Amino acid sequence: MSDAVNTDGGVHAEPHGGELSQRLNWLRAGVLGANDGIVSTAGIVVGVAGATAERGPIATAGVAGLVAGAVSMALGEYVSVSSQRDSERAQLAKERRELREAPREELEELTELYEEKGLSRETARQVAVELTEHDALAAHVDAELHLDPEELTSPWRAAGASAVSFVSGALLPLVAILVTPTSWRVPVTVAVVLLALGLAGWVSARLGGATPRRAVLRVVIGGALGLAVTYGIGWLVGGAVG
Repeated sequence: MSDAVNTDGGVHAEPHGGELSQRLNWLRAGVLGANDGIVSTAGIVVGVAGATAERGPIATAGVAGLVAGAVSMALGEYVSVSSQRDSERAQLAKERRELREAPREELEELTELYEEKGLSRETARQVAVELTEHDALAAHVDAELHLDPEELTSPWRAAGASAVSFVSGALLPLVAILVTPTSWRVPVTVAVVLLALGLAGWVSARLGGATPRRAVLRVVIGGALGLAVTYGIGWLVGGAVG
């Protein structure tokens, strides 16, 4: 069913499977972007904190890492999604050309696709004919390419979402290390980071249908090791330079 009844008797549309899948993919990408922001920025500020107790260098390094990371994430996502969109547009153009030049062959191809889905020859032919009469391009790109010509991914939206998710994650360790007194700076930041990583791991696991405990343990242990290494390197480098 595509509609559901509200408690007040009205009807509202339920999201289609493709729409729901796309929303989950966006949410999963947002969680992963935030996770990257947490890990990379935490590594920078904890590493600098291992070298110096002064707030200025820590803030400078943290903000620089946040901005550079957000720009890198946005640019990478923009390039990736732009390439995907170009490919999708090329596939749509090819399908339009085939429908224009060989409509009978395309109708037969659509019939065979529905036969492969389990319909009888007669039913598949009828479905293919009716869908072709309604919107031939939409019928073919849905059955063959699993695309919606009206819902191609936007590179700008993907880039913006990646940048925002990265910044939202990066702000956690940056704020934690700057507002905490010097003696508690590193322990509090580490605790905040590991808690945030654990939450991100739990959400990612739930979205992917995996076991949350394993995901949380992996990301927390990995984050703890990463922070220990960066702090140790900062302490060694700071001591050598000083």
